Amino acid sequence: MHLDPTPHLVTTARPADLEHRPTRLPDVYDDKQAYEEALAARVARLSRLQRDLYADNRYALLVVFQAMDAAGKDGAIRHVFSGVNPQGIQVFSFKQPSSEELDHDFLWRTACRLPERGRIGVFNRSYYEEVLVVRVHPEFLGAQRLPERPESLDTLWHQRYTSIRDHEAHLHRNGTRVVKFYLHLSPEEQRDRFLARLDEPDKNWKFSGGDLEERTHWPAYRRAYADAIDATSTAECPWYVIPADDKKNARLMIAETLVRTLESLDLRYPESDPEAIDGYRRALKGD
Repeated sequence: MHLDPTPHLVTTARPADLEHRPTRLPDVYDDKQAYEEALAARVARLSRLQRDLYADNRYALLVVFQAMDAAGKDGAIRHVFSGVNPQGIQVFSFKQPSSEELDHDFLWRTACRLPERGRIGVFNRSYYEEVLVVRVHPEFLGAQRLPERPESLDTLWHQRYTSIRDHEAHLHRNGTRVVKFYLHLSPEEQRDRFLARLDEPDKNWKFSGGDLEERTHWPAYRRAYADAIDATSTAECPWYVIPADDKKNARLMIAETLVRTLESLDLRYPESDPEAIDGYRRALKGD
């Protein structure tokens, strides 16, 4: 099965353009068995590459997931990383900031959760919330007590785009590779998934009245996402807009992208001293 993430990559020549990018593509798998085999192969490869990443101990991988509610972030994380050694991966979800977090700059709380060298870090939502949710709901800015808030909110968002680009460029220079996924869901598919949650008692807890309120802001969120993605997708720290109406297609494309990202690194095992190894071997055999 051939998968090519390139059409989903956001560049200057291929902007986010969420109004026209598809949320669903033809299936890249023939049937459920083919999907499971293709995903298993990529999960196994990802697991091996994570072991190489750990042994090399020069790089880290930060994977950022952003999306509207019910787009499948949790499921993608669960399926794509299902075979990776739990010691080699760190997953963090970022919701409403605490009072302590509000007393710092907007990048602080996620900076405290960055992956160590040799590990994969996964952010389920991230510092991008500060140019997404806060842009759609600027009243949240009041709790941040900004000392020099620009009169124009557009200026503030562009300042934050600059901070994010600088932050990610700094991470890249220091060995952390950053890959960002926007799971592109249609409002119709979100409605169907919300209804499914309401129809299944053991999933009712996933739904709240606030979900309905946020749906009314769909156009504003789409503009906020498109602007943020276009402003912060770089060659070193790219964004991928993944059609998410089909969860299986999305998971396969995410897994393929991560495998290619790790394969692009010059991962190698630390050099060993052959004479020392022979000495250790003789010592063990002589026990």
